[in-house]
Amino acid sequence: MPDDTIAAVATAIAAGEGSVAIVRLSGPQAEAIGRRLFVAPGQQVWDSHRVLYGHVCDPASGERVDEALLLLMRAPRSFTRETVVELHCHGGLICVQRVLELVLAAGARRALPGEFSQRAFLNGRLDLTRAEAISELITARSRRAAQLAMSGLDGGLERRIAGLRERLLDQLAELEARVDFEEDLPPLDAEAVAAELEAVRFALEHLLAEAEQGQLLREGLRVAIVGRPNVGKSSLLNRLSRSERAIVTDLPGTTRDLVESELVLKGVPLTLLDTAGIRSTDDRVEQIGIERSRAALQSADVVLLLFDLTQGWTAEDEALRVLVPEGVPLLRVGNKADQPPAAGGDPVADGRTADVRISALTGDGQEALVEALLHGCGRSGDQGLQVALNRRQRDLAAAAAVSLTASLEAAAASLPWDFWTIDLRGAVRSLGEITGQEVSEAVLDRVFSRFCIGK
Repeated sequence: MPDDTIAAVATAIAAGEGSVAIVRLSGPQAEAIGRRLFVAPGQQVWDSHRVLYGHVCDPASGERVDEALLLLMRAPRSFTRETVVELHCHGGLICVQRVLELVLAAGARRALPGEFSQRAFLNGRLDLTRAEAISELITARSRRAAQLAMSGLDGGLERRIAGLRERLLDQLAELEARVDFEEDLPPLDAEAVAAELEAVRFALEHLLAEAEQGQLLREGLRVAIVGRPNVGKSSLLNRLSRSERAIVTDLPGTTRDLVESELVLKGVPLTLLDTAGIRSTDDRVEQIGIERSRAALQSADVVLLLFDLTQGWTAEDEALRVLVPEGVPLLRVGNKADQPPAAGGDPVADGRTADVRISALTGDGQEALVEALLHGCGRSGDQGLQVALNRRQRDLAAAAAVSLTASLEAAAASLPWDFWTIDLRGAVRSLGEITGQEVSEAVLDRVFSRFCIGK
């Protein structure tokens, strides 16, 4: 266990926001620092997992800094398996910062981002997948993403990865035994070994496929709504977000800057970008908005190109389609389906060029638009997803699958057993890195540095 004591504010703090703030300490001096700063009146007993009432006082002056509660959790019955003290203070800015300053002056060190969780991992309280699930739960942008994080926190992912790793270790042990003692052991069924390696590789590929959907639930999509001026972009954004986020008028060029709206559709977090209508203009302010619209196209995960069904697909619409970067999914959405085509309008106004027909005014076609949006990105629902790898875990699982492929190639070529084991060890090592059974200090620092301070 580390021999120093760390401290941090474990709750979000802001002026006028939050009635309670928590200063958390963990380490060998946590209780001693708590006793030095906290004055509990009467005959209250400092027992583990018992709440004390009192005041945080400045030991130098005796000044009462805040009325508070103290919770003592002696090792190993705590999140970090070290002695932990929590001071539950009044929220806001001043009180909690003064309490933290007194804690640091009494001998604690300011915690680094994720350092409490890192200590929990190092002390065997959590495996690495559970620790990462904590961060994912805190940053979840939808209920479905939070459910997925809770599954990881409950050990669902760790059990699946550990089970696959154990299966590989069993085969590795059989192969290495034959390398050293083949004459003393019964013949090894090479086909059975290869079949088991293939089964584990298939399971990894299934996890990798699920990871794409998990990434969508965690991170969401950036959706750029583009189109000529006055085709209904702002009306569509307001319809989907159920709010008046964008100004809607009959005048072209109303939107002069990017308007963003955060929402969740079918469990998927979306950032909708209502862009300025792209056209030639001498208005410098509108020109800046158009430039930002072009930049939004470059950063979008998917583009909704809105056009006016009453006018049909025009040369201007085609010019916008050409601007969409190659590889970015494009959904052509015909708006104003509630209105008849204009007299003499383009014959394609019946929507043959539209992937989806909608009316941003009435909401007709909205459900079809959402389905087409998610399906067009290859992400049309989580299909009962229970666990999902994050980016780090996905890279390691992919590396393990590659190693198993190489091992199976050695098997197909009827190479000696030791050739099978070279890449099999690599697969075992990659899976061990996912759960933290085989991981370097540098990797741990990189993982936990992404956590918030206090967790």
